[in-house]
Amino acid sequence: MLKLAKYLKPYWLLLALAIVLLFAQANFDLALPDYLSRIVNTGIQQGGVEDALPAAIRAGEMERVVLFMNEADKESVLAAYTLIDASSSDYETYLEKYPVLETESIYVLNEIEQTEKDRLNPIMAKALLAVSGIEKALADPAAAAEMSGAFGGFDLTRLPPGMDVFSMLAQMSASQREQISASMGEKFAALGDTMIVQAAVSVVKEEYAALGMDADKLQNNYILNVGGWMLLLTLASGACTIIVGYLSARIAAGIARDLRRDVFEKVEHFSNIEFDKFSTASLINRTTNDVTQIQMVVMMMVRMMFYAPLIGIGGTIKVIAKDSPLSWLIGVAVLMLVSLIILVFSIALPRFKLIQKLVDRLNLVSRENLTGMMVIRAFNMQDFEEKRFDKANVDLTAVSLFINRVMVVMMPLMMLIMNVLMVGIIWFGAIEVSNANMQVGDVMAFIQYAMQIVMSFLMLSMMFIIIPRASVSADRIHEALATDLHILDPKEPKKFPEPFQGSVEFRDVSFRYPGADTDALENISFVARPGQTAAFIGPTGAGKSTIVNLIPRFYEVTGGAILVDGVDIRDVTQHDLREKIGYVPQKSPLFSGTIESNLRYADKNASAEMLQSAIEIAQAKEFVDSKPEGMAAEISQGGANVSGGQKQRLSIARAIVKKPPIYILDDSFSALDFKTDATLRRAFKEHAADSTLLIVTQRVSTIKEAEQIIVLDEGKIVGKGTHKELMENCETYKEIALSQLSQEELS
Repeated sequence: MLKLAKYLKPYWLLLALAIVLLFAQANFDLALPDYLSRIVNTGIQQGGVEDALPAAIRAGEMERVVLFMNEADKESVLAAYTLIDASSSDYETYLEKYPVLETESIYVLNEIEQTEKDRLNPIMAKALLAVSGIEKALADPAAAAEMSGAFGGFDLTRLPPGMDVFSMLAQMSASQREQISASMGEKFAALGDTMIVQAAVSVVKEEYAALGMDADKLQNNYILNVGGWMLLLTLASGACTIIVGYLSARIAAGIARDLRRDVFEKVEHFSNIEFDKFSTASLINRTTNDVTQIQMVVMMMVRMMFYAPLIGIGGTIKVIAKDSPLSWLIGVAVLMLVSLIILVFSIALPRFKLIQKLVDRLNLVSRENLTGMMVIRAFNMQDFEEKRFDKANVDLTAVSLFINRVMVVMMPLMMLIMNVLMVGIIWFGAIEVSNANMQVGDVMAFIQYAMQIVMSFLMLSMMFIIIPRASVSADRIHEALATDLHILDPKEPKKFPEPFQGSVEFRDVSFRYPGADTDALENISFVARPGQTAAFIGPTGAGKSTIVNLIPRFYEVTGGAILVDGVDIRDVTQHDLREKIGYVPQKSPLFSGTIESNLRYADKNASAEMLQSAIEIAQAKEFVDSKPEGMAAEISQGGANVSGGQKQRLSIARAIVKKPPIYILDDSFSALDFKTDATLRRAFKEHAADSTLLIVTQRVSTIKEAEQIIVLDEGKIVGKGTHKELMENCETYKEIALSQLSQEELS
């Protein structure tokens, strides 16, 4: 995958924006459990009261509360409040909110720092619980006797009639009250500050009721406020998801487009040597299926590969920050998940590398069957081909099934781990709640964090499923892109002389196919001049097509040189060289479209008159005119809807439209009858009277009138001259000629 990392560069800004949005989304999602916890703990259980530091408290109640504080704490608490009475400037404002102000002064909490509020919370909570405890004890003799021990042995059950315990406490010395506070502090120490604050909330609720506040409204306002923030965060998270989805699709589609373009452009510059290395099926598969694999993994990587670690690490940090007694459960679950992922992919990874090769094999067999269907039917080889296809199909299916089975096992195991984790959290969480070490909302939040952490591993496991296969695809694409081209343009190309003539000279040329032990051509020398025809004939495999394929540099000579108008073809660009050549290959391929579009392939600006003239010269006018659409008639892929002879004539017409100074016709008359062959050659000779014509053929009748006939055998020239000369002094040519024509026809 890293080999193709450069394709991310044009999209780094979009990628950075996606990562920022994913970071924001992760923070939004991680905040939701906290808000849920607050709704349950504070909104439902505590009636909307957040802490033990009341927003307002009656002056008389405050005087009682501070009795259970040391002097330093008393000063801090009183400094945090402002006394409001009838003389206060904002009396009317507070009167509406706290109706008790009409009969009693109150203390209102100032705007203070959160750190100071957190410090004062347990101080106020202990004092409020002490006051509340005394008030309840006075109403219940049994409770009073039980609570007396907290007052340094002072018996609340033996108070003198009419004696107010708080007045009595106020009359005590500071040291006596501190002794009582210390005695109470020992009782509170077992609970911890969190539980003390939570216990004091009920006292604060009672105080709010005494102030005349609407408790239901307070609770509803809190729940609606926190719920509103949850809704806002959810919408923000959803918006981030949508935008990231768009960005990931844009990045992935862009990279796929760039890869397809570059692979296609690279393949366009392949010579026949490179095409011998890669099969057509493999190149098609690399441009389509492999690129699709990369596109899919990039899209999922942007959406999951960055988000999953953020949510997993963030969830873990949140759990640790809460100092929850259930944190060990997350550690066990994560360890089990990591072990499972490592085990599964150590088994499945080797198979991922095999899948793409098997897909190539299946595509190759399918392509050969489709293109060779007529031959298969003619030889009744359907059963054989079905077995060959079935073998490739079964091999691919077997490997795919193995991987899928392994992956199918992994997902239920992960879900089992997650469900067991949920049960464990509920079980141990219930114990902690009953022991007053946790609140119900904290357990619910912990469950959500645990699910987020486990889901992050599930998302990563999904990535691990597709990354190995995508990695193989990336290697295959890189292999095609990194292939060294054997035929390159010179760094400082030359230009052909003007005016261009079109002479072609082979000067002691030799050629050997890559990996071959012997030369396919040896010491080939000849000159083809403008206005003349140079024909190549010889037994099958003699090297005729190889010679003409060297001229447009489809292959590179391994010895000697080929000169066009005195310039070595290796010293000019391939574009300039091929611009001078009209090439008609053996197989005469046509492209899907129309007859006209195929002819304009040679020159898109050709006039209608030029197209008509080319068709007439190529003897294709009759069958073109026979079609109702004329030149607008459709041509199917590969020219499958026209005969071999029609295909050859259209290919020749296409070359004529180009009007090149050099024509190469590689066995391009083989599908024509002798009459059409003769008529076409005559018309072609008149049209291309000033051009250099190189013809490869097996027909002696086609080249009888050629100015130069070159006879090849086993890659060597065994004869060179006119028809008459060769009949006299070249035994190989004479044998070929006599095998095709009678003595009278040859004379």
